[in-house]
Amino acid sequence: MSEAVSEILRHKNYIVDAVYDGQEALDYIMNDKYDGVILDVMMPKMSGLQVLEAMRRSGVNTPVLLLTAKGEISDKVEGLNAGADDYLTKPFAMPELIARVGALVRRSGDMIPDVITMGNVKLDRTSYELTSAGGTLRLSKKEYLMMEMLMKSKDRPVSTESFMTRIWGYDSEAEVNVVWVYISYLRKKLSALNADIQISALRGRGYILEAL
Repeated sequence: MSEAVSEILRHKNYIVDAVYDGQEALDYIMNDKYDGVILDVMMPKMSGLQVLEAMRRSGVNTPVLLLTAKGEISDKVEGLNAGADDYLTKPFAMPELIARVGALVRRSGDMIPDVITMGNVKLDRTSYELTSAGGTLRLSKKEYLMMEMLMKSKDRPVSTESFMTRIWGYDSEAEVNVVWVYISYLRKKLSALNADIQISALRGRGYILEAL
């Protein structure tokens, strides 16, 4: 189910990290910034409720959707009282999940605007267009997703592994050099647009956007 949900969300242009136990989920949440979190209540090591409670105790206010096979009112109340923003009982219809995720992300106080700006470059999240004083270029889906990750990360490098897992997926047969190829594409497009930012490689850490 995790793989199916991840692939459908990626198809809808979300960048997804999928993990398979509660402790790993909490580690990801505490070390990165997300627009929304989907937690299954029944997970190894830590339950979804335990992860949620740990998030809220640490001051992480990222919106959370709980998934569970439990349908009792008391279970729903427990989840909402623990700090969940929404609750969906399995089995569920994928269109409903997508609608609820969309509402969840819009509810976030830190929601990312449709246009992200860095330097003289603007990335339109609805049209996939990259714009600067030098003009406008439309990005392919994967170029757009990589550029969005870089612009959202700002002063934090994005590792090759993060690009691979978030955009191509854990089970992708793509080789790691596909990231280098797409970085090259983006560098050429930034150059063509006379951008005042560039993609720099940090040895052993990944890639970051920096001022020229």
